[in-house]
Amino acid sequence: MPDAAPAPLILTLALDNAAQTYFDALRRRHFPPRLNYLAAHLTLFHHLPGTEFEAVRARLAALASARRPLPLRVTGLRSLGRGVAFTLESAALRALHRELQAGFAPHLTPQDRQPLQPHVTIQNKVEPETARQLLLELQADFAPFGAVGTGLHLWAYQGGPWESLAELGFHNDNIPIAGPGG
Repeated sequence: MPDAAPAPLILTLALDNAAQTYFDALRRRHFPPRLNYLAAHLTLFHHLPGTEFEAVRARLAALASARRPLPLRVTGLRSLGRGVAFTLESAALRALHRELQAGFAPHLTPQDRQPLQPHVTIQNKVEPETARQLLLELQADFAPFGAVGTGLHLWAYQGGPWESLAELGFHNDNIPIAGPGG
């Protein structure tokens, strides 16, 4: 039997500890437990070629080592129909995504060719009414807050769970963080 093809690669933006802790707590509370086998995450690319792992990792490592942490603004919430996500904004993140799209262009799926819509999903795969109720509840006392993109995280998709392959931190200049409520 031939060896299985390498798993597709997923690229996420690593978040500062305060933001990660906040989103993880909401995800544990609101994501269906039987489906919640991932920490909260901001996906940059859904399907890079696993056959190109070394080249992808090398490109990301070079880019990350030359990049400063990215200031992010958590600007609101949005409905996913059967879930809820926080929306984020950052001109620097969008520029980074476009740069990566250009570099990975021959390998991108149609989904990954789209402009980035940065978000962190904290609920999915629930009944639409459950999602609407959570959206209203969270919107009632939402105030925009800051977060920081601290690096890139490369994963292998394992048919559900993801396997961490590389964490590539940005050059740290001690950017102040203002988390939820701050």
